[in-house]
Amino acid sequence: MTDASLEEIPTDECYRLLATQEIGRLGVNAEHHPLIFPVNFALDGTTIVIRTRAGTKLAAAEHANVTFEVDEIDRRTRSGWSVLVRGQAEEVGGEHRADLVARTHATGVEPWAPGDAGHWLRLIPHDVTGRRIVPGELPPAVDPRAYL
Repeated sequence: MTDASLEEIPTDECYRLLATQEIGRLGVNAEHHPLIFPVNFALDGTTIVIRTRAGTKLAAAEHANVTFEVDEIDRRTRSGWSVLVRGQAEEVGGEHRADLVARTHATGVEPWAPGDAGHWLRLIPHDVTGRRIVPGELPPAVDPRAYL
């Protein structure tokens, strides 16, 4: 493979790509170290909604600056994209406006992990960036177009 390129992804396309996925990685600082958690998520406009249970992730994320990452990678062509969201996390509870609570619950996000996931986090983005690796010319053994 030759001449691969790295492209910046515009913010509006970053949100479109986020909407195509349901698993992301939540980065928080806890126990004096950065921790990364795979999580199910959904979008409510430009806000990321995560449903979780009580524990390290929830405690570390509450009212904290967090990072959230989603990607899609094709190992065969060595191409893909990554979207990085930096922002503030907050737990959504009874003290919030009823419409915010209703919108959060309406996303329908359901965690894959078993257990009581009765807590909802919203990540309010401050910065959204993305990058895409575009493959160059692929050898015929790898290029899917060679078999059409």
